[in-house]
Amino acid sequence: MSGPMSLEPGGAEQDTLAIRLAGSRPPRRRPRWALDDATLAIRLPRRGPDDEAVSELAAELADRIGPAVHPYEVAALLEAEGLSASLINERYGHPNLFSLASALYERVPRTFPEPAPAADPWRPDTVRCLLRGVLFALPGLAYLLTAPLWDAGGYAPALIVAGLVSWACGQALGHRAHLRLATGRREAGRTLLAGAPAGAVVATAAAALPAGGGPLTLVAAAQSAYLAAAGVLLVLGRERLLLTALSPLVAGAAVLPWWEPGPALRAGLPLLALLATLSVTGWVLRAALAVPAVAGATRPRLLWSLPYGLFGLAAGVLVLLEGREEPYAVIVLTLSMGPAEWLLYRYRGLSVAALRTTATPAGFLLRSAGILGLCLLAYLAPLLPAALLAGADPVALLLLAAVLWTALLLQAFGAAWSSAGICLTAAGGAGAIVLFHLPPGTDLALPLACGAAALCLTACALWLLGRPAPHA
Repeated sequence: MSGPMSLEPGGAEQDTLAIRLAGSRPPRRRPRWALDDATLAIRLPRRGPDDEAVSELAAELADRIGPAVHPYEVAALLEAEGLSASLINERYGHPNLFSLASALYERVPRTFPEPAPAADPWRPDTVRCLLRGVLFALPGLAYLLTAPLWDAGGYAPALIVAGLVSWACGQALGHRAHLRLATGRREAGRTLLAGAPAGAVVATAAAALPAGGGPLTLVAAAQSAYLAAAGVLLVLGRERLLLTALSPLVAGAAVLPWWEPGPALRAGLPLLALLATLSVTGWVLRAALAVPAVAGATRPRLLWSLPYGLFGLAAGVLVLLEGREEPYAVIVLTLSMGPAEWLLYRYRGLSVAALRTTATPAGFLLRSAGILGLCLLAYLAPLLPAALLAGADPVALLLLAAVLWTALLLQAFGAAWSSAGICLTAAGGAGAIVLFHLPPGTDLALPLACGAAALCLTACALWLLGRPAPHA
């Protein structure tokens, strides 16, 4: 030794005795996984993982580690949390990020939470569906008001022919307009502007032969014009405007039990409702045509809408055969069209939900059959007491309602030709039996025809809609 060593603090020996870490760097902010500042900063080298620290980290990140399907996902999570290589080595005793990720992946059990339920794309508008059912029945008030002014027995054939043709044209035009509505509102408006007047003219011309000309042809023309205009408003979703236009009919029918309005009001109120409907329709079409056109839009083929028109004709004949014996049953059936449309939406929504809960085609077929049966039951159950209350045969009414609803369901999925063919066969068979008095008799013609058609339509629905593809 060259001399005495000073033992006082602050001397030159401080540099000699100071403990230094190799590669020291400026202090940095510690991640939340590091120890508190109060923890001893000097660590002894580890010889293995710190199981306690790793367990704490696994418990804190369990909700995000559980859904991982590979340790690499955990590694990405740790990197996103800001864990550096030195921190992983010093705090948790692992040599690198992937080692710690594998340890965490093994410690946390796998959990695969169900995704949040998606919104139902086919959720129906309940108020709108019920309103449409009421609007289908409200025009009947015009016949109630004008009944004393005309001979129902002599005038009915012409009006029935005009109604059947209008119904067929309206169904075909409605389908074509909905196809065009998918392209743009202007395109749908142009289709309706051309098709609605043409349908009214065809229906009036068809009624002119049984009417023999004269004033009855004008009545048939008024009926056809209203049906065409109402179809335009329903396609474009303006049900409330149509209800407003029909308010004179509602007001006139409401006072009939207490007050006789007289011939002028009996004829004037339906005419006022017709003029209001035509005016509102013109205003709605003008607004639709003011929308800019879609460039490059293609027109759908007319043949695509033909089966919808044929179904409208067949449905009209079947309803006519039912109303021939039970006129009040037709009112019940017309009012039920609103709930029927609501159930069509519910069927589609329930079928989409079934896709998420079934894993095999056989399981989906069973679920689809159950949904079909549930919707049919929900539609037909209220019709039973309504038929009994109206004094109608419940069997014929329920079978006819089942035919119409199932055919509409198939049409909603594009199976228009099969539903139209079955309904036309049923209408033709029942109509021939009634017209020519063939066996088994007019009383059984409609129930037998509708029963056979309902079975065929249900089988078609199960075969077509029991597969996942149409609902995807």
